[in-house]
Amino acid sequence: MSTENVAADAERGLVYRMLDWVERIGNKLPDPAVLFLLLMVVVWVISWLLSGTTFSEIDPRSGEPLRITNLLAGGALTAFASQMVSTFVNFPPLGVVLVAMLGLGVAEHTGFINAALRKVLAITPAMLLTPTLIGVGILSHVAVDAGYVLVIPLGAVIFYAAGRHPLAGIAAAFAGVSGGFSATFVPSSLDPLLSGLTQSAAQLVDPAVVVNPLNNFFFTTASTVLIMLVGWFLTDKIIEPRLQSTKVDGDPADLPKMEELSAVERKGLTMALVSMLVCALLLVATMLPEASPWRAPEGTPLADGQSNLLVFQAPLMQSIVALIFIFFLVPGMVYGYVAGTVKTHRDIIAGMSKAMSGMGYYIVMAFFCAQFIYAFGQSGLGALLAIKGANMLQALGLPMAVTLVGIVLLSGFVNLMVGSASAKWALIGAIMVPMLMQLGVSPDLTQAAYRVGDSSTNIITPLMPYFPLIVVFCRKYVKDSGIGTLLAMMLPYSATLLVVWTAFLVGFWALGIPLGVGASYEYVAP
Repeated sequence: MSTENVAADAERGLVYRMLDWVERIGNKLPDPAVLFLLLMVVVWVISWLLSGTTFSEIDPRSGEPLRITNLLAGGALTAFASQMVSTFVNFPPLGVVLVAMLGLGVAEHTGFINAALRKVLAITPAMLLTPTLIGVGILSHVAVDAGYVLVIPLGAVIFYAAGRHPLAGIAAAFAGVSGGFSATFVPSSLDPLLSGLTQSAAQLVDPAVVVNPLNNFFFTTASTVLIMLVGWFLTDKIIEPRLQSTKVDGDPADLPKMEELSAVERKGLTMALVSMLVCALLLVATMLPEASPWRAPEGTPLADGQSNLLVFQAPLMQSIVALIFIFFLVPGMVYGYVAGTVKTHRDIIAGMSKAMSGMGYYIVMAFFCAQFIYAFGQSGLGALLAIKGANMLQALGLPMAVTLVGIVLLSGFVNLMVGSASAKWALIGAIMVPMLMQLGVSPDLTQAAYRVGDSSTNIITPLMPYFPLIVVFCRKYVKDSGIGTLLAMMLPYSATLLVVWTAFLVGFWALGIPLGVGASYEYVAP
């Protein structure tokens, strides 16, 4: 063996030992549900300690000095108790997950998903399985949060059916869906959401500034290729080899099997796909008319060239989860009746019930996660951290390239504690955009730097609302999976993306490659 190979093996062994340590420590943490409860108590105590402190920082959302709310005060505690049920019921991921899983549960119970994946695997080159999965994860951003409940569990199924480790499939899909959240080759609802906040921040300095919703589109499109290549290398060379010693000990009856389709299965799959096509054609036919009820209401603000079908206010975009439910329920039922895997409507309900029974652990975690996020938001601690970090970065007065790196790192750090991309940018952007404009930096470049940091650490924060759901998916295949298991899998993606994606942005800036439609790198004051 050459000296280079020996060195490479030693380096890989060091990486594996570090990841094993992360997994052991992470899995020694309390159960995720209890962890969220303990974190909530910590937030209560810190809010009490800081509630009497006067801060000079101004909250850009209100224009008032920042204040920390004492969550242990009588009024705050009674408000918490009175809002407990609604906080849980209105927890955004809860409805998304449960409704989508009803349709997916039927499609899985009848065998439609299994048959479809076996057919896909038969025609997909084995070497392209990983980048294809990551690319589908990135594409899922068009359907808002659909990737979390659709692509990630299917990633495990696809990998297992192909004879690969299912947790590697979860890791690759999670990297595409969440790690590549700001990489996109199809515009999503995130683009106008962030650009709107950027424009509001920029107009604090120059009321004439207009930010195009696709101001980062060229950069995010190019980033898609970067994320796929980075994810492909890490999954096949680092993550999956390390997982080979992790035994798959899930319920064998629930795990997919790679077998050639029988004649009746092929017939069922054909009819199911025809039914899915019919549903799609009906949807398109009802979308096309100018007076379509799927379109945004008259008077909804639209950017140049933007369709009133694809804005966030459009009923079509608000119905993504319902459409996922229908687009898996209908073909799942058709497949079941044609292939003979179901006999009556009771079998369909049994499939839904089975899917919900598997969500019991997630529902418990979601309850405590929702309460923690509510408490953290009410305390004002997230705003304090974000604004103090932005002010510190401003005070350093670093060179432009270093400042861009600073924005990325600040965004990534704040992302560990504040999940919402728009909430973070509303805080950070209101400070960073005007500050950098005064230094001659365009709002488009500042926003791009934020998006890199925001995406890169999505996959390693247990406080991200969908993180507990991914742990549940892992436990289907490896029963003792925990927070540490998922952190150890995703840490290489996060660290590599922070470095490589940041360098990619700096390269764009250094070479003057356009960031997007109507975007610039420099801001020139009128």
